[in-house]
Amino acid sequence: PAPLVESGGGAVPAGGSLRLACAGSGYDCLAWFRQAPGKEREGVAGIDSGGSIKYADFVKGRFTISRDKSANRMYLQMNNLTPDDTAMYYCAADVYPCTGYLQRVLYTYWGQGTQVTVPS
Repeated sequence: PAPLVESGGGAVPAGGSLRLACAGSGYDCLAWFRQAPGKEREGVAGIDSGGSIKYADFVKGRFTISRDKSANRMYLQMNNLTPDDTAMYYCAADVYPCTGYLQRVLYTYWGQGTQVTVPS
């Protein structure tokens, strides 16, 4: 499969929005993870090739994951961002169907990450 490449990160004020994108092909299960300084990497949202989706509880309806198979892209629309959302966001993928969606150990392929900063 093609390497995963994230884009769309940046700095936004609290309450703002960002749309992250992940480019890559040849995958069945896709997900977004994030890692804040000094914290473990945690799952944010996952989506499989059939469109089934799972979100982490902390998303609370603020984030939307989607994928465009024709464009080999996955997206994460993030609204109402808070300083707690500040982290490096990573795209994760695997060629097999999703099982755990938000379990880090189940993903083989990872992007380099894109930084999201929400100043307090």
